[in-house]
Amino acid sequence: MVLRAFFIGLMITLMAPLFARADTAAFDLVGPDLRVTVTHDGVTLPISEVPNLTVGDRLTIKAIPQPSQSIHYLLVAAFLRGATDPPPTKWFYRAETWTKAGRGGLNVSVPLGAQQVMVFLAPQTGGDFRAIVDAVRGRPGAFVRASQDLNQAALDRARLDAFLAAVRQGVVTDPERLKRITPLLARSLTIKLNSDCLEKMAELQAACLTQGQDALVLNDGHSTSLVQTLTSGNLTDLTMQLSATPQARFGYYSPYIGAVTDIAHILDSFRTAHYQYIPALAAVRDDKLALQLNSPPSFHDPMSVLVAALPAVGPPQPPPLEPVDPKAAFCATREDLILPVEGAPLIYATQYAHDMVLRATAPGLAIDLPVRPDAEKGGLVVDTEALGSRRISEDLTGVIHGVWGFQAFDGPSFRLQVPKSEHPWRLAAADAQAVVVGREDSIHLEGGAAQCVSGVSWRQAGSSAHSAAWQAVAPNKLVATLPLESAHSGEIELQIQQFGAHSDAAVPLRAFAPTGGLDSFILHAGDLAGELKGARLDEVSKLSIGALVFTPGPLNSHSGKDELRLETSNVEDAAALKEGQEVSAKVTFADGRVLSLKTHVAPPRPRVALIDKSVELNSPSGQIAIQLTDSSEIPRSSRLTFSVRALPPTHLTGNETLEVATTDGAASTTLSLSKGLTIADGGVALASLDMDKTFNASTFGALQFRLVTKGGVSDWRPLATLVRLPALRSLSCPPGAGQSCQLSGANLFLIDSVSSDQGFDQAVKVPAGFPGQTLSIPRPTSSRLYLKLHDDPTVINQASVPLDHFPDAP
Repeated sequence: MVLRAFFIGLMITLMAPLFARADTAAFDLVGPDLRVTVTHDGVTLPISEVPNLTVGDRLTIKAIPQPSQSIHYLLVAAFLRGATDPPPTKWFYRAETWTKAGRGGLNVSVPLGAQQVMVFLAPQTGGDFRAIVDAVRGRPGAFVRASQDLNQAALDRARLDAFLAAVRQGVVTDPERLKRITPLLARSLTIKLNSDCLEKMAELQAACLTQGQDALVLNDGHSTSLVQTLTSGNLTDLTMQLSATPQARFGYYSPYIGAVTDIAHILDSFRTAHYQYIPALAAVRDDKLALQLNSPPSFHDPMSVLVAALPAVGPPQPPPLEPVDPKAAFCATREDLILPVEGAPLIYATQYAHDMVLRATAPGLAIDLPVRPDAEKGGLVVDTEALGSRRISEDLTGVIHGVWGFQAFDGPSFRLQVPKSEHPWRLAAADAQAVVVGREDSIHLEGGAAQCVSGVSWRQAGSSAHSAAWQAVAPNKLVATLPLESAHSGEIELQIQQFGAHSDAAVPLRAFAPTGGLDSFILHAGDLAGELKGARLDEVSKLSIGALVFTPGPLNSHSGKDELRLETSNVEDAAALKEGQEVSAKVTFADGRVLSLKTHVAPPRPRVALIDKSVELNSPSGQIAIQLTDSSEIPRSSRLTFSVRALPPTHLTGNETLEVATTDGAASTTLSLSKGLTIADGGVALASLDMDKTFNASTFGALQFRLVTKGGVSDWRPLATLVRLPALRSLSCPPGAGQSCQLSGANLFLIDSVSSDQGFDQAVKVPAGFPGQTLSIPRPTSSRLYLKLHDDPTVINQASVPLDHFPDAP
């Protein structure tokens, strides 16, 4: 293992220049064209539909002469059988394309034992054919490797070209369309997507997306399996190990981008006095191979021999298609039915997969629906026209079938839904009395085909129809949100529109007037707030337990159920309630109704208090230091350490966590024994967190903390105010009194205002979002500046300016 690791490292070092050169070897020169067809078991296909060859396949290879071509090309086809086994001379075939007999090209069969097929186009010389035979037989392994790299490069180039063509077409037709199609294109073709490009102006998106094209193609195991044939084994093993090293980008990029072996470098080693070998990348369309070169050919000694590769000889490798979401269901009656699939980008970039259908089956029914891959739509587009005239009462199972080259293959299966009159939509039993007028309400519907729903609307007698928002939450379940603020109690007719259905599905509903229903009231011993659960709690005006009165706070509603926080300021009477005590609560509604509710006082929640805190700066904010005058403020670039005390009856055991969050809930983090929390004893804990690493650059404002235990959570307690500091570099003041000074630095937008006096009589207000690096301020009368920060403008902070910044200072 040590020797192998040393060898791999040595190979990487020796090949480092090849990595750099591979990125710039673009195949962008137009070469000659070939016409190739393959016949297998009596069936003939163009080369564009043939991913692999098998023994006995009949190849027809013709050179397509250009009208102005004056060079006579010798066409040579050679079969290879491994890196260490020179092919016999009878495996080489020639055609003199300038002669009548040679214009018909080559008709050859794949011999037993062949693994690769190479095609050579050589300018006519006296010993051209013999020289090619000797070169290939002399070093077969080099040509085997060149064949694999050329095939891999062609497949990856096809994916890249498909991506670039779609992006450029999107710019021409609809620039905004790029935001919709590029994520699907990247997933379908296994292309690296820079999502930041989609945030740019529409006119700049395409240029950004196509920037650095050599780094867009990602590794694809399927295309690699098509070109890797059984060689001697050692070369393939070494290449795969090299691809897992940092220098080879850990196999993240395709071999075409980060190839260990440079094709041009290999072929260049065969240079003779008369011939040099240059690689030709084949762009395939139908039966035509358009050769693309990465260096201009020479027709003087040494003349250029063009080297191209045909698909490898080996067993078929069907596309490993997988559904993006195996559990998803789809509507068979949609005209725009798309089945999202991934795992085989070549079905989008090549014509290898053809004659594809979705075989939809149900009891007594089997029908094939044509399918075509569409990378822009992220899947297989199904032509469902054949289902339009059929009445189907059961869901279908659809399985992808197609032909990969000459070999039939089976793809993934999908659940297909159809609108069914035998299984109409109905209101969920739990929501039978949940529709209440006077507010927006959500209801659950079940029984139908959720993926076939195209719209939901509702109406009452004497009123027009209203649209309703809806969402499919399961294959046979919907959640519809009805805006009933202006509705009245009584009958409601819900209409569900469905793809392929002749009429809408009607669901009768009963809307009820608002009423209050009480489920429970939860109050922990020692708390000043409790939670009331029930229905229509927006009508609650107060809750009383004896003389203790709670008033409404925030209300949360979900699926017809309400949760209302009730608060009191009567600390003495609240403290008199003990754990386990049974109490009777009186709930008063806005209309004067009073309902009784019995409850037990729950165990006390954890209680915690802040002891002290300290701040350690990570790095200075600039050459001009800013002193924060309020101890509650902490700079973002700092480490905060604070201690807390557990108040009785809370006892720390080590299983607790501390949660720190902004008061608006936008950012939070959790500290535990494994992450910044240390238990000093049963009553005291210390917490430490690095603000730079914990919160992002947009986090600021008041911070709070709370203790989380198995028994519950404590109230939020104030912790500190997080502020972001600008980096002040210098203050430049011209000579002479009364002249303004220039304050320079970075992130000056973090300043709210700056003044030369503590009273802010001559303050400069910094514009919101100020992008500049320099700010004009009144000339200071001392070495101090006074700042109000954007994140906490109520506090006046100070900045000390060295005296050498003032040219006329005494």
